[in-house]
Amino acid sequence: MSGTNAASGAAPCRFAHYFVICGIDTETGLEPDELAALYQWLEADRQGRDPDTAAAGENFEQSPLKRTFKSKVLAHYPENVEWNPFDQDAVNMLCMPKGLSFRTQADSREPQFHSFLITREDGSRTYGFVHTFYEEVTSPQICSAMQTLYQMHQAENPSSATPSSSSSSSMDSLASSLDEADSPSSSSCRSAACGGYDASRDTLYVSKALCLITPMPFMHACRRFLSQMHRAVTAASPPPLPLESYVHNILYEVPLPPPGRSLKFHGVYEPIVCQRPGPGELPLADFPLGQTFTLLGVENLVQLFNCTLLEMQILLYSQDYQRLMTVAEGITTLLFPFQWQHVYVPILPASLLHFLDAPVPYLMGLQSKEGTDRSKLELPQEANLCFVDIDNHCIELPEDFPQFPNKPEFIQELSEVLLRYGISPVGGAPPTSVPTTTTTTPGSVSTRHPGLKSQQALRELEDDGRNGNLGGEQLAVLELLQGNATLERLQALAKRTGVRVEALRGVGGEGEGQGGRTTVEEEELRNAKLNVQLREVFASRFTTMFADYEAFVIQSAPDLESWLTNREQMHNFDKASFLSDQPEPYLPFLSHFIETQMFATFIDNKIMSQWEEKEPLLRVFDGRIDKARLYNVRAPSLRSSNYQRCTVLKESAQAIEQRLMKIDHTAIHPHLLDMKIGQGKYEQGFFPKLQSDVLSVGPTNNKWSNRTATAQRRKDRHRQQTEHLTLDNDLKEKYMQEARSLGKNLRQPKLSDLSPAVIAQTNWKFVEGLLKECRMKTKRMLVEKMGREAVELGHGEANITGLEENTLIASLCDLLERIWSHGLQVKQGKSALWSHLLHYQAREEKLEQQQAESPVSNGPERRKSESSIGMPSLRASVIQDMRHIQSMGEIKTDVGRARAWIRLSLEKKLLSQHLKQLLSRQALTKKLYKRYAFLRCEEEKEQFLFHLLSLNTVDYFCFTSVFTTIMIPYRAVIIPIKKLSNAMTTSNPWVCVSGELGDSGVRQITKNILEMTFDCQNLGKLTTVQLGHDNSGLLAKWLVDCVMVRNEITGHTYKFPCGRWLGKGVDDGSLERVLIGELALPNADEDFGRGCRTPDMQHSPGQTRRVSITSMGGRGYKPTSAQIQEAIGEAVNSICKHFHKPEKERGSLTILLCGEVGLVGALELFFHNGFKSARLFQKTVFVWDFVEKAVAYMESADQMGDMQETAEPLGLTCVSLCHYVSAINSSPRNIGKDGKFQLLVCLGARDRLLIQWLPLLVECPVIQRMYEESALLRDRTTVNALIAVLQTLHDFPITLEASLVKGIDL
Repeated sequence: MSGTNAASGAAPCRFAHYFVICGIDTETGLEPDELAALYQWLEADRQGRDPDTAAAGENFEQSPLKRTFKSKVLAHYPENVEWNPFDQDAVNMLCMPKGLSFRTQADSREPQFHSFLITREDGSRTYGFVHTFYEEVTSPQICSAMQTLYQMHQAENPSSATPSSSSSSSMDSLASSLDEADSPSSSSCRSAACGGYDASRDTLYVSKALCLITPMPFMHACRRFLSQMHRAVTAASPPPLPLESYVHNILYEVPLPPPGRSLKFHGVYEPIVCQRPGPGELPLADFPLGQTFTLLGVENLVQLFNCTLLEMQILLYSQDYQRLMTVAEGITTLLFPFQWQHVYVPILPASLLHFLDAPVPYLMGLQSKEGTDRSKLELPQEANLCFVDIDNHCIELPEDFPQFPNKPEFIQELSEVLLRYGISPVGGAPPTSVPTTTTTTPGSVSTRHPGLKSQQALRELEDDGRNGNLGGEQLAVLELLQGNATLERLQALAKRTGVRVEALRGVGGEGEGQGGRTTVEEEELRNAKLNVQLREVFASRFTTMFADYEAFVIQSAPDLESWLTNREQMHNFDKASFLSDQPEPYLPFLSHFIETQMFATFIDNKIMSQWEEKEPLLRVFDGRIDKARLYNVRAPSLRSSNYQRCTVLKESAQAIEQRLMKIDHTAIHPHLLDMKIGQGKYEQGFFPKLQSDVLSVGPTNNKWSNRTATAQRRKDRHRQQTEHLTLDNDLKEKYMQEARSLGKNLRQPKLSDLSPAVIAQTNWKFVEGLLKECRMKTKRMLVEKMGREAVELGHGEANITGLEENTLIASLCDLLERIWSHGLQVKQGKSALWSHLLHYQAREEKLEQQQAESPVSNGPERRKSESSIGMPSLRASVIQDMRHIQSMGEIKTDVGRARAWIRLSLEKKLLSQHLKQLLSRQALTKKLYKRYAFLRCEEEKEQFLFHLLSLNTVDYFCFTSVFTTIMIPYRAVIIPIKKLSNAMTTSNPWVCVSGELGDSGVRQITKNILEMTFDCQNLGKLTTVQLGHDNSGLLAKWLVDCVMVRNEITGHTYKFPCGRWLGKGVDDGSLERVLIGELALPNADEDFGRGCRTPDMQHSPGQTRRVSITSMGGRGYKPTSAQIQEAIGEAVNSICKHFHKPEKERGSLTILLCGEVGLVGALELFFHNGFKSARLFQKTVFVWDFVEKAVAYMESADQMGDMQETAEPLGLTCVSLCHYVSAINSSPRNIGKDGKFQLLVCLGARDRLLIQWLPLLVECPVIQRMYEESALLRDRTTVNALIAVLQTLHDFPITLEASLVKGIDL
């Protein structure tokens, strides 16, 4: 018992935790692979066939050599390790992911190597390294069983004995793409009978796997150790020591190298070296990145890296397990300082294929069967999938996602690093150096140059001396054992295994390279240097991009407990400020990336580092940022998007080279154990049964095991002291799991138990996760959009940028796609949502057709449309919105159509209603979805629709602002003031509608119809309507109340108030008016859920409560001077706010200048105050009349020479005012006197002349005739205050819409 404790006490520092052997259990014989049967059952279920008949009985169609049989863990040592319990099913499944495979002497039997990893629920990982080889089957029962199976197969399929059915198994767990290359002639040389198996003629071989399970990914070291173990079995002479000695040595006597150090330990034939990065370096990554780049090419790899950062679903596809593992580990390694937070299964066993149905981000690897076509691969969802076909060096990307910043320069720098190591940056080319996948052929024991032998012996003796170990040479062994009690045992063992003392001399390493290193060591050094340099280039991108991230972390909680408790409500990172501080080209990528789980976890770790020890990756990253700050690298490049190259490539490679050149530690040599003699006799080609009693316990007197045991005791004491101070660990873990949001509860599917109950439980977790994600996303969208109100309610930051809004909507589209593809019966098309909509459309159109044949009255609908003013109401219809999308030629794919439909429904505030309508056809939902699907969980579905309904409280323009080039039908209605019977006019009216994206051009309206529809390219949000007529006929005067314009696709209706006459000799004589519009609220009798909306983007909260300017100027109401000054202040304030918003968020400046509470209206009030407008028996006088008279006075004074004495600037100002007024008057447009005043104010604001013109108008003698003494315009103090307020507009570049300045020639 004490021995076990000693071993377990040391194990956190042990190089390997388990040594495992998997293969055929001769006792139970040939059993069909249960998992393969389960896989068939799941496949049948997925395709809608009866699963029970599919899985029942043997599969006789396939040759038994191609079938999979159940493998078993034959032995594992030690029995169990306390902190890493042995999961037999998972290890068996991953060692032999497709079960046992059989071969005959005619087949290629090259040994293969692959690795795997097991992720535990807390996210920690264990690595497995597997060497698979073929061993002859000696059991007569198994041979005869195989013979029987083959005969049954022949009876079922008499044609199968043709050469076409070669026995190189497609279901073979080792169907490596290398196999075919190794034996090009093997298939051609076979006789017709060769494809089968005949016990009397053929030798049968079965796969067996040796596996090491380790806490860290020392891939190269494990690979070399296992291949030497295999060589020891296949070599002509037995190994120097029994195999137990080597297994015991690696399990108990080889420690993990300490950080920043290298370690040498001994395999069967050669020493093996591994090294571990220091505390300030990038963490250990031993998988060859060069190979990943070779397989995919730089361009593809950067795109894959980008998809991984944006947490898409990533599926790797290859025949070779090791390639899957190499690419998966390579890509996750490059994420430093971030970590993949979702499902991560680099090798997905066939029985777990249903995990591809997971509606969460995942990174999985799928083994392709030999010769299968990608097009035959049925994947549940592809809307957000990045598919990586490793063997064909290509990737399929999801639609529209942002590119990684500085991509061309980044690719250039990576290519330069690769070229330095002789690797082509274009994928698919084999590396020019020795490939990393070399496997040693069994039986080939390389010999060394004799001259180097003595040096090697010397080196080994020095090592041993330093270690106090047994000697490496046989003489030293004999000297040490002279007079030892174990000598007799050794001699007996030597006799039994046939080892001659001389035989030890022949055991050597491989050819040596420079500096006394073997070629394998050279290759490993080269790989390690390339790995670290490539990783440094990636890491330096993040160091540059996130150099100032700490400034935006919000530290809001006083202690860890309260932070964990309120984690979900907390606002941890100031995203808006961070984005506003970044260079423009980075924004599309960064706005998506800071919404990911990996970024959220990174920020969580940063916040928790106040109370806990820093997470290792974060510590390294922060250290780098501090170092960069120290050298002041960042300062000049702040907000600059210039590419900064990595500066530490040389030193990072040197650090590794120094460690590998100068070995810091050497482990104890393998040595004889206290073993029973006469067991496990050496038989060439067969791996012996090892003696478990000597391998189940470690040594008790090991120096480093004692050291770690004391350290462990010290840690335990410390933990007990601190435990009562801190949170209960289980509770904390629970909070942490909660805080880490979605997907974490499913970071790794449980491999061991695959009953339907477990699958159902897994799907239930998915359903809960999707609902939670929906709640979080809708809440975030609302909070961001509600702006200041939300902040007052305590929801964090105020401003949302259009970019960020777009990101949130894109992620909502992605979430809906994932919900719709969960639990699909049969997949059709890349978008599950669009596929469902098409089914719905087909059904509804069929019903419509049936109803059309039996006529039904449409009375109520007509009455409703008549009741609403001027505009017939639009019917909310799922089908109608689909038809709009289907008619858009710009969208080429189903995924694109689904996204456009979601955006349109969201803009129309119908998303929840439409989806409810879609799901109300329960028969259709049942036909399309399995029982466990999210859309068939009634309660969750209701909550989900309720969360989406909450989005109706805010206004989105996510369809209009994205599809800017499409043709849109608009409907315009002119509403005259009916009570004055001026609905009739003899003139020919016209209208021109303008929006943020352009104008419709002049459109003639049929006389007295007053309504028209026209198609034109998307105008964006509508801003102005120019309305006019040609003044022809007797009834040319026309009193118009307003113009209504509706976008017939989105349903947005704009009201353009007028309330004035158009006609000569009436009002201000205008034949044309520019009307300023605003979005009209939907009618109250329309969907009640849609009636709520956000306050207008332009209004600040104070403004909406203020009395509007037009009502102030109404008849019989005179605003006070204080109200007028407040109105001017508000109008100027709104314009300033407009320019302080990011450019894409600004909305319409025209509304702020000419709208209801705009600058023009406010200045009109100022000019109207004390103005003597109404004259008895004379026509009304307008402010424009005063301006014209003032200008006429200035011009006459100028001609008489009175202006000559005035100062030069004043003279120029006078000229500019006269010039502008005459240009407005000589314009061909009949815009009337108020229109002309509006134009003068707009041009003055644009050209920064208003404050120069005001003093001229005030000084002009005309003012005394036309204004009362008390007028604001005659009060010097007030005018100076006005000038000061208007002065603030000079800081901004005011641009005027084309509809305002049309026809003005300055």
